[in-house]
Amino acid sequence: MYSEKVMDHFANPRNVGEIENADGIGEVGNPKCGDIMRMSLRIRGGVIEDVKFRTFGCGAAIATSSIATEMIKGKRIEEALQLTNKAVVEALDGLPPVKVHCSVLAEQAVKAAISDYYRRQGIDPEPIVGKLEEDCHACGLE
Repeated sequence: MYSEKVMDHFANPRNVGEIENADGIGEVGNPKCGDIMRMSLRIRGGVIEDVKFRTFGCGAAIATSSIATEMIKGKRIEEALQLTNKAVVEALDGLPPVKVHCSVLAEQAVKAAISDYYRRQGIDPEPIVGKLEEDCHACGLE
């Protein structure tokens, strides 16, 4: 049902925690399925120097958070904004269809943290990051 990579990132999640005095923090969640993700970023010179996460949710939610942090760490902000839920699923060698919403939340958490970073810089994030979705509709639990 779950790939070895999903199981590895669930059992041994990378980049867990919070960054003290983070440059950007994003928290997203879906009240219908109960998954909540919080990502914090340290950005220096336009590069994501460090990223941490805390996730309340299922194994897939933890695994997608973990791999998403690995995928954006050390990247320029512009590169991190290219992260898609499909890329997260592919990096984990797939997810069951009922768990794809977790990858959507991981993408949203990254974008929410970057949006917060821009807000703290006095810059309107919407033209750069886009409009953030308030809720994940991929659950099928509407």
